[in-house]
Amino acid sequence: MKPRVHLDAALERPGEILLDDAAAHHLARVLRLREGDALTVFNGRGGEWDAQFIGKRRVRLVALDAVERESPLRITLVQGVSSGDRMDYTVQKAVELGVAAIQPLLTKKGVVRLEGSRASARVEHWKRIAIAACEQCGRNRVPEMLPLIDFDQYRADQSGTRLLLSAQGTSIREVKIEGPATIAAGPEAGFAPEEQGALERAGFIRASLGPRVLRTETAALAALAALNALRGDF
Repeated sequence: MKPRVHLDAALERPGEILLDDAAAHHLARVLRLREGDALTVFNGRGGEWDAQFIGKRRVRLVALDAVERESPLRITLVQGVSSGDRMDYTVQKAVELGVAAIQPLLTKKGVVRLEGSRASARVEHWKRIAIAACEQCGRNRVPEMLPLIDFDQYRADQSGTRLLLSAQGTSIREVKIEGPATIAAGPEAGFAPEEQGALERAGFIRASLGPRVLRTETAALAALAALNALRGDF
């Protein structure tokens, strides 16, 4: 398979584009492309280009393909931030499963505490994970990674279906999905009771994924897969 690479550049017409330092290093040193090698490039805003690496920090755009691989069901994941690799894994796999946006939340029972520059750096880290996941899975639109906020700052989108993942909820099979969907998944210890109450007052419906207790990184991904099977492109 041809390498598939995200370039943060205006990809508008055939011709040569000059690469920045990071992209040039990635193509030449990491992927070890040689002059004349074929690749696919995209900028995350739609469509992808057949391209050719021509060395000296340059890529030649050859032909635009307007193909899109987005799910017909727009899903936002509201995720209580989990620790370490768990959150990275959730972001990566949620992108592969077609999520349209991710809203990370700092919650009362969560073990992660970030603010200021550390919070901004972590969001940039998750954005890079999302881009890499798009490179791997074939998506041409990079999902929106929203700023990291405290739970109390979150304001739910009032359109579409809102689901709060809960072992005490209605089976997700029985929930009527109308318009875009929002999934709220807690961190390792779940949402605090007052947070669950706030979500329900904002229109979230408790939805269950079965009789087993799922880890935070499993629950969000299982819900995304279930919704894709019910209304998406599975």
